Amino acid sequence: MITPEDVAGIAIFAGLDADQRERLARASADISLLAGEFAAHQGSERALFGLLEGRIEAVRFSDGVDEIVGRRELGDVFGEVPITLGTVFPVGFRAAEPSRVLRIEPHDYHALAAVVPGLAEEVGKLAGERMSGARGLQGLAAAPSPPRAIVVGHRYDSSCADLRRFLDRNLVTFEWLVADAPDAEAVWGGPLPGADELPAVKMLDGGTVVRPLLRQVAGLLELEDADVLRPQLRRVAEGLGLATEAEAEEYDVVVVGAGPAGLAAAVYGASEGLRVLVIEREAPGGQAGTSSRIENYLGFPDGVSGDDLAGKALRQARRLGAEILVTRTITAIDSATRSVHLEAGDVIRARTIVLACGVAWRRLAIEGFDRLAGKGVFYGAARNEARNTHGLDVHVVGAGNSAGQAAVFFSRHARSVTMLVRGDGLGASMSRYLVDQIEALPNIRLLPRTEVVAAHGDASLEAIDVRDDAGETARLESGGLFIFIGADAQTEWLPPEIARDPKGYVLTGHDVQEAQRWPLARDPYLLETSVPGVFACGDVRFAPVKRVAAAVGEGSMAIAFVHQYLRDTEPV
Repeated sequence: MITPEDVAGIAIFAGLDADQRERLARASADISLLAGEFAAHQGSERALFGLLEGRIEAVRFSDGVDEIVGRRELGDVFGEVPITLGTVFPVGFRAAEPSRVLRIEPHDYHALAAVVPGLAEEVGKLAGERMSGARGLQGLAAAPSPPRAIVVGHRYDSSCADLRRFLDRNLVTFEWLVADAPDAEAVWGGPLPGADELPAVKMLDGGTVVRPLLRQVAGLLELEDADVLRPQLRRVAEGLGLATEAEAEEYDVVVVGAGPAGLAAAVYGASEGLRVLVIEREAPGGQAGTSSRIENYLGFPDGVSGDDLAGKALRQARRLGAEILVTRTITAIDSATRSVHLEAGDVIRARTIVLACGVAWRRLAIEGFDRLAGKGVFYGAARNEARNTHGLDVHVVGAGNSAGQAAVFFSRHARSVTMLVRGDGLGASMSRYLVDQIEALPNIRLLPRTEVVAAHGDASLEAIDVRDDAGETARLESGGLFIFIGADAQTEWLPPEIARDPKGYVLTGHDVQEAQRWPLARDPYLLETSVPGVFACGDVRFAPVKRVAAAVGEGSMAIAFVHQYLRDTEPV
C-alpha cells in the first residue's frame, strides 16, 4: 500500500500538501518488481511511475536486442514523456535489482495536475529534458541501431531471397548488398567471397558464414534446395545468437510450428506457468508471415503486415519465457511416450504436444516456374519483396484475401499490378473491403477467366504466358509473379496413430470420434487428436475456417485443453 510518506519521497511530488499526498497515495498502485521484471514495456500504454526502492533501467528493444539507454534512481519518476504527449512508452523500464514503484494512471495524474499549480509544467519540463540531447529520445531516433549482419549475394539467387526472409522474420536487421554493386567491397569491408560461396553473411561481431559448396552434392543426393539451405541458416542463426538447441530435456508443452497458432499457444502457455518449447523448421510467422498486409485483424485499424504481427507475437512469447528454436526439423513423434525426435538425433520429452505446423503454399507445375522460383516467381509475398518491384509491372495469381492484400500493397511500389484469376471476378472469394480498394486503385487491373501457362527468363523472370477461356495465349512482360492459389497440409511425417483426412489435415475432437479413431472412454477435447495429449490448432487442423484470427484463437484454446488434460491425467 502506498502511503503519503511514500509519495513525499518522489522529488516531483515533494511540494504537495498533506491532503494532496493522501489523495495521490489512495490513487496509486504499489508494485514490487523482481530483478529483470518490467514496470512498463516498450509500447505500453501511458502511465506515470515513481521509484520508491531499488533501481530502474530504461531499455530500448531493437532488432531483437535490449539496449540500456538510461537509469532511474530513488525518488525519480519515469513515464513523463508518454503522460505528457499522450503516447505509448517509447522505451521500456526494467528493474535492475529488486525494486518498488508507485504507478499513477493518466486520469488520476491529470485530476491532480488540475488542482496543483505548476505540476503539469514541471512534468512537461522533465519530459522535454528526457527527449533532448544525444542520449535523449531525439538522439536515439536520429541514431538507429547498426545492422546485425551484412548479406551479399546475387540479385536473383533464390537462396539469397530465402536468407533475407529468414533474417527479417527473426527480427534481425541487415544490410543487403548486390554482389556486382560498385560499393559492395567497401561496405563488406574487403574482398567479397567467391561467386560459388554466395550468398554470404557477415555478423556484426565479425564472423562470416558462406554458402557451402553443396550444390553438386545436393544433385547427387537428390536433395531439395531447402535441404541445402537449412544447415547454412542454422549456422547463421547460431552466429546471431538465435536459439537452435533446447535448454531442457522435458517440457510441459512442445509446440510444433511458430505461425500465429503456435505463437499464440506459446504466449498463453508461458504466461500461465507452463514450460513451453516451440520448434520451427525455418523462421517464425508461418504462412501469415508472407502476407504483405492484413486489413481485417482485430485491434489494428490501419492494418498490419504478416511479418509485423508475427514479430510482435515472437517478442511477446520470448518475454514471457517460451523457448523458440529455429532451423530445427522434427523427424518423428513417438505417440506412446510423446517424445519428439529432431533431425540431429536429439530427443525431447513432452507432457503434451501442440501441432501448429500450418500449411505450405500450393505450387504450380508449370513450365519455367521451378527454374525461376525465387528469381521473380514467388509463392506468397513478404513485405521485404516490395523494394524489388519498384517501377516494374508485376502479376498476382489468385482471388482470395491474400492475393488482394498483396495486390494493394505492391500497387504502392510497382508501376502496375495485374491480377490473374480463373473465375469471373473477385467478389465470390474476397472480402468486400479489399474488392473496393482494388477497384479504386488506378494501377491495378483484373484479367478474369485467365490462367498462367508458362514463365520465361534467363537469370530472372522476364515474361509470362497467359491463356484466356477462349484458348487464346498472350505473352506479358513481367517483373514479378506472386502466387496465392491455396495451401496444402504437409503432415506426412506424423505417426500413423494421428488421424488425418485424405488431404493430410489433422482430425480433432468430434471428427476423431466420427472416424472411430478415439481410444479412450472419455470424449476427446475439442482440439485433441486421436492421440490423447496431442492437440492440433490452426491451418493444419481439419476445419473450414482458415483465418489468422481463428488460428490465434485456437492456439490459446489448445493451452486451455492442455491444462485440462494435465489436470485429469497427472494429478498433483
